[in-house]
Amino acid sequence: MSEPKKLFIKTYGCQMNVYDSERMSEALGGQGYVETKTPDDADMILLNTCHIREKAAEKVYSELGRFKGLKAEKPDLKIGVAGCVAQAEGEEIMRRQPLVDLVVGPQSYHRLPEMEAKTRAGEKALGTDFPEEDKFEKLKNRPKAKRGPTAFLTVQEGCDKFCAFCVVPYTRGAEVSRPADRIIREAHDLVERGVREITLLGQNVNAYHGAGPDGDMTLAGLIWELNKVDGLERIRFTTSHPNDMADDLIEAHGTCDKLMPYLHLPVQSGSDRILKRMNRSHTAESYLRLIERIRAARPDIVMSGDFIVGFPEETEEDFQATMDLVEEVKYGYAYSFKYSTRPGTPAAERAQVDPAAADDRLQRLQALITRHQREIQDGMVGRTVRVLFEKPGRLPGQMVGKSEYLHSVHVKGPEIAVGDLKEVRITESGANSLAGELL
Repeated sequence: MSEPKKLFIKTYGCQMNVYDSERMSEALGGQGYVETKTPDDADMILLNTCHIREKAAEKVYSELGRFKGLKAEKPDLKIGVAGCVAQAEGEEIMRRQPLVDLVVGPQSYHRLPEMEAKTRAGEKALGTDFPEEDKFEKLKNRPKAKRGPTAFLTVQEGCDKFCAFCVVPYTRGAEVSRPADRIIREAHDLVERGVREITLLGQNVNAYHGAGPDGDMTLAGLIWELNKVDGLERIRFTTSHPNDMADDLIEAHGTCDKLMPYLHLPVQSGSDRILKRMNRSHTAESYLRLIERIRAARPDIVMSGDFIVGFPEETEEDFQATMDLVEEVKYGYAYSFKYSTRPGTPAAERAQVDPAAADDRLQRLQALITRHQREIQDGMVGRTVRVLFEKPGRLPGQMVGKSEYLHSVHVKGPEIAVGDLKEVRITESGANSLAGELL
């Protein structure tokens, strides 16, 4: 029996890329590949890239440059670039970095086996189109490896919103939702392999409108169907758009037992002027009223958000409106970034904010977010939460898991196993996590 070939995947960016990397590994598993933790002994290296961060493409070229020596030592080593940078750059990657053998966009990774065979025949392989076939269906007969207690499950891809700062519509394409029966089948499969919590993924997940038995199904309808899956204990979803937070989804947060009390709902700015320039199609006031309705349905829900600071033409007054919104919402988690240009997006052509001013605003915003985050976390002390344990902690006999509210919780207890779901009384709040004791 021949030795298995080794595959090294480095994943950048969002949870959807994590999901895609798992699918790519499974696709190549049928070609005799097993994953390795280091590129040094790999027969194939795949960089699964993200185009959201600043200078994303240049960072990929820099990373590829580090493999020149390895390629010289191992001429049979195959190097591939996947993900959104691959979709955006295409053949340019191979032109600029000849050591690359394979470039595959996020809609074509089900073609990896045939592309890999092409590279073994000494040819270059490029797959950056938007194919008609369902890539998920192409991979449904993959090997049934055991899984950890949590998993991502992509239900929707692409976006039709065309926010002025975002490349997703150009790299992931238009909004497409998977049929509900295929998602439910995959959920059953994940549960059979040990998963107890599933996070539904989409670039605009609450715009989900996949085919169901009685016509298109909403995300709330899909959640209620998943609620019936025996052995599945928890459901989450990300990332949402305020304009698609429908009534039935808000109601589900208050009535569906398995839907966790945590919601990531990006607003990006508290200034209506900037929101309009971003093409966000909502106002600060409409967003705040939406938060009120969500909290009325589920009073203990923890809110999470995204913010862009220093967007083109942002004034100090605009920034203060963002600070005011944050002060009112009080996020348990929030991700904030200084605006950076994305070539080909409308905002890239506009007057840019002074970098020093943007840096100062980002620091002030992050200080406020951190204060609220810590206040909410400190407020958990003395409360009882249910923790799904995911891995051993750093200390002997310690296990780490997540509460319903997505807080990381450390507990000492040698009797705890990975995958256990137990009640824990919170005794301590640290910088980024909680500690507790089993009840």
